[in-house]
Amino acid sequence: MKEEKWDKLLQIRTTGRDDSHADQYRYPYEPTPYPVLERLANGGYIRKGNTLLDYGCGKGRVDFFLSWQTRCRSIGIEYDERIYEKAVENQNMSSVSGRVTFQAVDAGEFPVPESVDRIYFFNPFSLEILQKVISRIRDSYYEAPREILLFFYYPSDEYISFLMTVNELTFYDEIDCGDLYDGKDSRERIVIFKM
Repeated sequence: MKEEKWDKLLQIRTTGRDDSHADQYRYPYEPTPYPVLERLANGGYIRKGNTLLDYGCGKGRVDFFLSWQTRCRSIGIEYDERIYEKAVENQNMSSVSGRVTFQAVDAGEFPVPESVDRIYFFNPFSLEILQKVISRIRDSYYEAPREILLFFYYPSDEYISFLMTVNELTFYDEIDCGDLYDGKDSRERIVIFKM
């Protein structure tokens, strides 16, 4: 199904790239392709009882799609106020908006709620910010111990190298997405870590 068809079905608008507020720490808005989200939803890692935290949620595609497909709850956080407003507009139009919330907040400052047990990243920010975010996730984990799965779509070597050094994280699984696109891109995958 084409990107526009999924957007239409979900009653949202999330297509297009936006790098107007990107810098060396925060990367451009680029939505995760729907075929990748289908792979994740069909993997069985996210279910109705889960709460997903989407870092750098942009216009909310991940949140709406996974809430619709898996019936999970979703929290999207976005630092760019203008793009956050687009997510809120989508929430006002979408049929799954009751299970989705958004917050305009800096990822490194966001206290991870105890209900969160699934976390999604599509290279939203630099390694420096990721280190702060992992520290926040770790704090939440120790305050309320639970299984937390972290999903990294199209991860950089820098991200993976860092994640392998975090004592609380264990490599859990990988969802290959390489066959969805032409060419051989080793980053076309979702790497899953467990805390």
